[in-house]
Amino acid sequence: MLHRAIGVFDSGVGGLTVLREIMRRLPEEDLVYLGDTARVPYGTKSAETVRQYALEAGEFLVERGVKMLVVACNTASAVALPALRERFKLPVVGVIEPGARRAARSRKGRIGVIGTEGTIGSGRYVEAIHALLPGAQVFSAACPLLVPLAEEGWAEHQVARLAVQEYLAPLKKNDVDTLVLGCTHYPLLRNVLQAEMGDGVTLVDSAEETAATVADLFREQGLQRPQSGGQRAFFVTDVPTRFIRVGQPFLEQELSRVQQVRIGF
Repeated sequence: MLHRAIGVFDSGVGGLTVLREIMRRLPEEDLVYLGDTARVPYGTKSAETVRQYALEAGEFLVERGVKMLVVACNTASAVALPALRERFKLPVVGVIEPGARRAARSRKGRIGVIGTEGTIGSGRYVEAIHALLPGAQVFSAACPLLVPLAEEGWAEHQVARLAVQEYLAPLKKNDVDTLVLGCTHYPLLRNVLQAEMGDGVTLVDSAEETAATVADLFREQGLQRPQSGGQRAFFVTDVPTRFIRVGQPFLEQELSRVQQVRIGF
């Protein structure tokens, strides 16, 4: 069990920000990443479809003997965690609960959440934050253009600044003091988001918070590798070319050992 890898999956490249943070906190652990690039994006699909895709991704990783599943996708975390935890008898960590815990430390209890249409429409961030901070006022905004901007490498482009300005205007009007980046693509836009909101607003990076949760669980449950490992394997469900090109800025290092596989067909 201790020598097994951590399994991480997402609909595409965004989950690489979660993988990157896990690598920083647990560099000795083996990691297996699955990007369901043939069926990306999840954020515009129905909850039933996303649950089915998440179960198929989980099955692929569990068949490879992973000791933990990390759902590095906000949309899948919003709708599929109960189904994944029921199906697979191993720890399953999503990105919403860790982000909500950090957001609940808001100074004024005025919290903004941005994400895909699927994540925002699920209401899961609002529900998770209210469970921890019942009196919080939570203001949500779907920001569909930010994902393609991040993937095109336009995170610092004027187009990104204009889109961020438009999307965040209602949250600024509501005087939020905390902003949850409810999509794993959004850390690439952190500078633009922080500049628009101002230094007085705390940005909550769900990738960082999820990696911290994984590390805490490893310590609590004694799952750490007893000797050095650090192997990485990457799988995608479509040709790897674009995943490699787009994904390297997300991972902040060269992508290698990317193999195309088929799941759920």
